[in-house]
Amino acid sequence: MRIEGRCGDARFDVTRPVFGFSAGRCGFSVENPKLWWPAGYGEQNLYEITLSLLKDGEVACQKKDTLGIRTVELRRTELTTPENPGEFVFLVNGVKIFCKGSNWVPLDALHVEDSARYGPALVLFRDTHCNMLRCWGGNVYEDERFYELCDAYGILVWQDFSMACALYPQGLEYALTNEAEAVIRRLRQHPCLALWSGDNECDGRWADPNDNDLTRKVLPEAVRRCDGARPYLPSSPYEGPEVVRSKLHGCMPENHLWGPRDYFKSDFYTGAQCHFVSEIGYHGCPNKSSIERFIPQDKLWPWQDDVNPDWLFHCSCPTSTPGQPWSGRNKLMADQIAQFFGVQPDNLNDFVLLSQITQAEAKKFFIESARAGKWRKTGILWWNMLDGWPQFSDAVVDWYFGKKLAYHYIKRSQAHLCLVVTEPQGWHVRLLACNDTLQTRQGTYRLWDADSGETLLSGGFTAPPNENAELGRLRVESAAHRLFLMEWEADGECGVNHYLFGRPPFDPAQYRRWLAQIAALDGSFDACRVGE
Repeated sequence: MRIEGRCGDARFDVTRPVFGFSAGRCGFSVENPKLWWPAGYGEQNLYEITLSLLKDGEVACQKKDTLGIRTVELRRTELTTPENPGEFVFLVNGVKIFCKGSNWVPLDALHVEDSARYGPALVLFRDTHCNMLRCWGGNVYEDERFYELCDAYGILVWQDFSMACALYPQGLEYALTNEAEAVIRRLRQHPCLALWSGDNECDGRWADPNDNDLTRKVLPEAVRRCDGARPYLPSSPYEGPEVVRSKLHGCMPENHLWGPRDYFKSDFYTGAQCHFVSEIGYHGCPNKSSIERFIPQDKLWPWQDDVNPDWLFHCSCPTSTPGQPWSGRNKLMADQIAQFFGVQPDNLNDFVLLSQITQAEAKKFFIESARAGKWRKTGILWWNMLDGWPQFSDAVVDWYFGKKLAYHYIKRSQAHLCLVVTEPQGWHVRLLACNDTLQTRQGTYRLWDADSGETLLSGGFTAPPNENAELGRLRVESAAHRLFLMEWEADGECGVNHYLFGRPPFDPAQYRRWLAQIAALDGSFDACRVGE
């Protein structure tokens, strides 16, 4: 067997004898390899590999493939408490990675159409600076092209096995083993693949989920046998023996933050103990032009479920029956608007706009509060990027690829170098430079008040590799409503951001004026067309 690899000017060429009858393995060293890195942390170096089976010096069979050389590790504990802090952090090539990204859900209700949407969908992930996505357990196993694009874009893939939100019967060992081994062998060559996870939210269905042989015995054994170098997580979130014994379910180091879905700065969100948030979302109405494509003209308004079955049919769960899981999601959008603005819109245009603003500020807050807590916080995968059919949902891009306001806010908040303002403590907020790269970043910045134009903080800054740096503090008064605007330049790259200070309700008219200034920071979107 001859193994040849080429990546730019880096090459290796190894020949080994083939032993055994049908299968085997051999090891070899690569000197000074070009490593594969997640987006922001380095290049996505991929070796072109040629495998040749030689007989008497002649090529009898040949195969071409790609190889990304890298290591991946997940350091985790079962619990994390203030007294005994735990961890849940990914390391690539021995370096801690702060994970930013989204959950991946089927791209089309008719799965045969999924692959046609891979290209434009994954461009959205790359454009918003995602370095991880989670293939959720309610998913389908995607085609090779999906993983090839993740390899090329530097997007780590957290791969759930396809079980979700249910109590699966035991006795499926044979079928599940065959399925898992086929999937593992097909995907294990991809450097983007970072984690195998047994299922999504199934542990919570068990009295003791550690009695579930499917995720505690069958799947880990399949991973060990077919892909022993990658980490395995029994479930997401994982309720291990210590969690079951202590009943400290709120102290799992990796968790899904859904809860009451009330104001996005409520104690439920700000008091969460987990290090890694693998699901968190907030509803946002699609653009009006998209709604007009799937709701009849005479049913565009009002939205209320009891008078508008068309809106109800296109919500996350088409029922408004109290007590039904996920019911009343259209009302949830209206309630979240009322929480933030203190009003209930009386027309479609205002409903769309105010809903998108509320969602955008929520997801921006989730991301930036996680980044501000680095390395106590180690990652956030919000729900979700793109709808799989026309609906009202948490997605930030609708099924027609119409971008909601949240998309533009997320793109700024997830930049590999980003300036963020923290929540007030002791009369002050802090300005941080969050650096998710392996280079020291140096530059200049300015922060000013949107209403007065007064510069409040400015100067030069240095952000150390893969760390946060505090640039300054501002005195604030909790009764005020203010908008801070930021811009910076570092190593020839420019960035912008904003921070909304104060407690709800906010004045819709005032926010519309602010929105124009937020958009004008870099001109990446038109404030007058948000929600259209």
